[in-house]
Amino acid sequence: MKNSPKNRWQDSVAKTLDPVARLVYRSNLIGEDPTLTNTGGGNTSSKIMEKDPLTGSETEVLWVKGSGGDLRTAKRDGFSSLYMEKLKGLQKNYLGSKAKGPKSQIEDDMVGAYAHCTFNLNPRPSSIDTPLHGFVPARHVDHTHPNAAISLAACAKGKELTKEIYGDEVIWTDWQRPGFDLGLILEKLCKDHPKAKGAIMGQHGLINWHEDDKKCYELTLELVGRAAEAIEKKDRGDKTFAGEKYKSPSEKERKALWLSILPWLRGKVSAQQRMIGTVQEDATILRFVNSKDAPRLAEMGTSCPDHFLRTKIKPLYVPWDPATGDVAKLRGLLEEGLEAYRADYKKYYEKCKRKDSPAMRDPNPTVVLIPGLGMVAWGKSKSESRVTAEFYNCAVEVMRGAEALGGYINLPQQEAFDIEYWQLEEAKLKRMPAEQELARQVIAVVGAGSGIGKETAHRLAKEGASIVCVDLNEKSAQETSAELVKKLGDGIGVAGTGISGCGPAIGLGANIVDRKSVAEMLGEAVYAYGGIDGVVVTAGIFVAPDLEGRIPDEKWAQTFAINVTGSYVVADEVNKIFKAQGLPASLVLTTSVNAVVAKKGSLAYDTSKAAANHLVRELAIELSPLVRVNAVAPATVVQGSAMFPRDRVMASLAKYKIPFSEKEGDEELRTRLAEFYAKRTLTQSPITPADQAEAAFLLLSAKRFPRTTGQVIHVDGGLADGFLR
Repeated sequence: MKNSPKNRWQDSVAKTLDPVARLVYRSNLIGEDPTLTNTGGGNTSSKIMEKDPLTGSETEVLWVKGSGGDLRTAKRDGFSSLYMEKLKGLQKNYLGSKAKGPKSQIEDDMVGAYAHCTFNLNPRPSSIDTPLHGFVPARHVDHTHPNAAISLAACAKGKELTKEIYGDEVIWTDWQRPGFDLGLILEKLCKDHPKAKGAIMGQHGLINWHEDDKKCYELTLELVGRAAEAIEKKDRGDKTFAGEKYKSPSEKERKALWLSILPWLRGKVSAQQRMIGTVQEDATILRFVNSKDAPRLAEMGTSCPDHFLRTKIKPLYVPWDPATGDVAKLRGLLEEGLEAYRADYKKYYEKCKRKDSPAMRDPNPTVVLIPGLGMVAWGKSKSESRVTAEFYNCAVEVMRGAEALGGYINLPQQEAFDIEYWQLEEAKLKRMPAEQELARQVIAVVGAGSGIGKETAHRLAKEGASIVCVDLNEKSAQETSAELVKKLGDGIGVAGTGISGCGPAIGLGANIVDRKSVAEMLGEAVYAYGGIDGVVVTAGIFVAPDLEGRIPDEKWAQTFAINVTGSYVVADEVNKIFKAQGLPASLVLTTSVNAVVAKKGSLAYDTSKAAANHLVRELAIELSPLVRVNAVAPATVVQGSAMFPRDRVMASLAKYKIPFSEKEGDEELRTRLAEFYAKRTLTQSPITPADQAEAAFLLLSAKRFPRTTGQVIHVDGGLADGFLR
């Protein structure tokens, strides 16, 4: 059955697990199924008898997914644990308050009281949905956000349809903001309807329960499946969203159109703070943006609280006709739409704000819908923008289902505002750790397949940047990006078309002396993340001379092409993106101390690096004031360098009359040469890729060197011959 969940429970796995591990297992099964819930949405629980660490006696403990967790990726530490007796005891405090009910101060105060119910010093904060699980008397509870069930919850005929589909097994409850009072409503529902297995919570989602954990999971699947079946029976086919109004260009044409607007659009939505993008242009989202009803439904906004906390109250829909292919017209409509959206968001805030509401947040849209092209979602990180895209994909499916069932309804603006600007949500935001220094930035590292480039990619990723690993050897670039993703994690959110569904790093191949190759690489980076904020070029070449210190003319040309022209081509192409974005950017090249130290045996390399030094100064002038251009000038970085293959290392050892054996391994030979070079420096220590990476990070950082440009920084251990005079 279309859009119905599949049972993936395995008794052979479950029987090996303890009760809490079974809860984690059940949660992961639910979270991994997009027909059951969205990223970060919903929660699960089990009431388990545990040994009290203080008294030694058996006590009932509620294990429930904690605040901020995600069912798909949750582990044991993602669940809070509370004494059931203490949690239930809070009802007396709540009911004894004169002012109680939804949105009351006592209801918010209850969230702080959950910490006093903690079992066994569990540090995981409890979710606001904790009472929904604690006050339902069944041992196991699943609360999910399935598109099919939310379609019912967000349908004008939701109450009647719930009765029609489920009879007395599932009971309808009207919309109410999650909290302690909603938990009491569910407790009463269970008492009034002892045969009920669950509830559809208006404009929110599904909750169901059972005494057995496996049967609770299977019940979740069954109830969602019945809602999906009801929608399927009434699906409107070609008339979905009132049918097609626009036709999409070909995939190739769409890609070109996206690339022509993404950096510019990123600059506009990043007016207050930089944003990372995710593009979605699959058949489902294209059907929606191309439909006759898209403007009406987009303006209504999303319904489920989980959705609009990311997507905002509504997306920006742009009424552009893709048949014209007129990019200038599209930009004009986007400009007008953004201005109107910001003004509308301000009106929404002023109309709905309360005395204690937090200050208005960024008024720019996080979701932009364009007929013919699809959707781009924005967030503070790649992971967050993927989540935002996922949530609007869910919203589209909810609207499709609700429209088929009898008409989609949105949440009243005041209710939406009271979720978006809820003091508890604001407190959650304030508890989040400070953003890293390079957060919200996309940085391309050219030469990331080895040596200084690989080290730089790792260093910048450590500071929160999204990294585009680039190398002539595409496989090496992808290996570096894979290392970063393994170290940092892929993030959450299941969305994005093609490479735009990526994580914190991607690996691309490019030949920097080929302008077309560079442009294509940058285009992939833009499609993946929405734009670029900085570039570090570490790619270079050293051609070993013959015994007379000479190299062929073609190798001379190749040396200058890679070490000078290549950096220029990269700078010239990426500057088109920088200018379109209108955001401050940074470019760091890699030259060499050899540029200022004349010596025999490396004529082509040394003069090419001298030219690269001056290229830095020229580019600093050409690209100002938007772009800062600087360089790192290393000296004899042997460790991990592609410019020091075994034969060159051996030749250098022989040149300097350093004893070695051809039987020695590569690293032994490299270490021997590095130690020799170190002895020539004032600091008497080897120069490593990590030293260069640190310098590149400092030059990239707008916080560290915001007013430094046109400079070449030597990172050479202190070579007196390299001192500028």
